[in-house]
Amino acid sequence: MHQKIKITLLLPVMFGFFIMGFIDVVGIASNYVKQDFHLSDTVANMILMMVFIWFVLFSIPTGILMGKIGRKKTVLVSILITSIALFIPVLSYNFISVLVAFSFLGIGNTMLQVSLNPLLGDIVSDTKLASSLTFGQFVKAIASFLGPILAGGAALYLGNWRYIFPLFGGISILAAVWLNFVKVNEPNPTKQKSTFKDSFKLLGDFTILGFFIGILLVVGIDVGLNVSIPKFLMLKGKLPLEEAGLGTSLYFVAKTSGAFFGAILLSRIQVNKFYLVTVIFALISLIFTLFVSSLPGIYVGIFLLGLTVSNIFSIIFSKALLHKPDYRNEISGLMMMGIVGGAIIPIIMGLITDKLGLTAGMMVLVICMIYLLVNSLINKRELI
Repeated sequence: MHQKIKITLLLPVMFGFFIMGFIDVVGIASNYVKQDFHLSDTVANMILMMVFIWFVLFSIPTGILMGKIGRKKTVLVSILITSIALFIPVLSYNFISVLVAFSFLGIGNTMLQVSLNPLLGDIVSDTKLASSLTFGQFVKAIASFLGPILAGGAALYLGNWRYIFPLFGGISILAAVWLNFVKVNEPNPTKQKSTFKDSFKLLGDFTILGFFIGILLVVGIDVGLNVSIPKFLMLKGKLPLEEAGLGTSLYFVAKTSGAFFGAILLSRIQVNKFYLVTVIFALISLIFTLFVSSLPGIYVGIFLLGLTVSNIFSIIFSKALLHKPDYRNEISGLMMMGIVGGAIIPIIMGLITDKLGLTAGMMVLVICMIYLLVNSLINKRELI
């Protein structure tokens, strides 16, 4: 009976991770918006700032909000905000409305990521947290790789890629209704109060700071690849955007597979060893993708990248939460602030791309990956 109850709790929470994956639609959407409004790489990548800047502004306040109203209620609020964002481009489609929609999507996703990960921690044991978070990333990746496929299909067969927005918006509403009807045993909100000072003080811990930078860079890598893969295929393979966008889907198929197998392996393999090996292979895959000349080789590299990058975020996040378990709300808020890397890294890439070319811009991702390698070596001897 206990197992049945756990599954009943786990399913709607995992559905929340599916909603979390809707944020990745901004990758392919930025390419369509660039095409629709004739934008430069720098301006197109700056659209991502309207999504990810909110992770700086809303992460810690969301952690504080969780302490006041609870994690489940915070998740519900975040999903409803996400739903509103997804219906805006349906009602109005111009450059300003796109910025507004992506802003609301960023706010909703910020609140969702800050609150949903600790909520999952209320359901599973500490020893299963890394594998459970990785499985959540697997569910998120399903939504992520469906986005470009649905956008391309809507553009080709329905005449407008934006039909994905009402579909995702309706699914978000269903997710909120489902979660609303389940009961989760979480800490008493009145005992989880925190302040901005409490949260930022944690950055004085060298380990937490290292994980924060790690989150910033791994999200930057993920979003940078999400945005750059179609451009890379258009440049190297001379493909139209509709076909090149499927390269992003290949990346997310690989991420989905990697997260699924990672969830299994992390329940059996020591986390730090897995972290180190994963980053090594991710770095090799990235360099291979950038310098291989054939189109099939690029596709192989893209797949290997998705496979290896898929588990890094959840590993770093779980290690951060378990480093100081009594401060999970605050640490979750801090780590989610790091998601602003999804805006910073692509903008840096865009600036370099406009001046030196796409391959040079993507070398930024190599530098980010080298940091993750250093971080995995520093934390190799920890038992978390």
